[in-house]
Amino acid sequence: MDGALTGATIRIGTAGWAIPSRTRSAFPEIGTGLERYASRFNAVEVNSTFHRSHKPSTYARWAAAVPDDFRFAVKMPRTITHDRRLLDVAGLVAAFWDELDPLRSKLGPLLIQLPPSLAFDAGAVRTVLGLVRKQTDGLIVCEPRHLSWFEADADRLLSDHGVARVAADPARVPEAAVPGGSQGLVYRRLHGSPRMYYSEYGAAYVEDLAGRIVADGAAAETWCMFDNTASGAAMADALALREQLASSKGSRTGA
Repeated sequence: MDGALTGATIRIGTAGWAIPSRTRSAFPEIGTGLERYASRFNAVEVNSTFHRSHKPSTYARWAAAVPDDFRFAVKMPRTITHDRRLLDVAGLVAAFWDELDPLRSKLGPLLIQLPPSLAFDAGAVRTVLGLVRKQTDGLIVCEPRHLSWFEADADRLLSDHGVARVAADPARVPEAAVPGGSQGLVYRRLHGSPRMYYSEYGAAYVEDLAGRIVADGAAAETWCMFDNTASGAAMADALALREQLASSKGSRTGA
């Protein structure tokens, strides 16, 4: 990984570390997929935890495969967010956190993505965030999708618990496109537009995005994760953004 992004407060990556054939030449030929990915990027978003548990040996293997400054953002299980809809989840939250123990030294933000139908309920949210905060004082980011979450009271509650709100693309409302909640973390999730999970963003968008990331100067840490992986577009966009930021004068990349 180039020194411009090594150990930096700006972290660029994709959802998962599968390397498509179109970008294979940008990575070393030797090593596991994760080792090769981590030679170019300093972060990744793990979405598989949303669907299933992993063995401790799996997390330990991931942690051992990456450099010391590499970080994993990990998505909270759907049993908590979608099946139980944040209700009566104390045991599930504790079990998930115990499961992550082998990855702790390389753990970045915990990503809490909520279903579009889940409206803001201050009591339920306060309870869940309190449970999570009993487990960690680390980075937490929430991606709500119901319109009721983009009001001042919801934003204030997230901020009070040190939780950032995702800046998403595409955005359901204009407020969803900009960071919210705690100012200590900016976390962008780019799902692909106009066709979610498929569309490539391209050079003009990436150049503008790099400028917005550089302007995030007040945040202690900035993440940008490309989730448009279905067609392999995410990796090309992430590589382009990484190069754009590395060449940007005045970016906070340690250059």
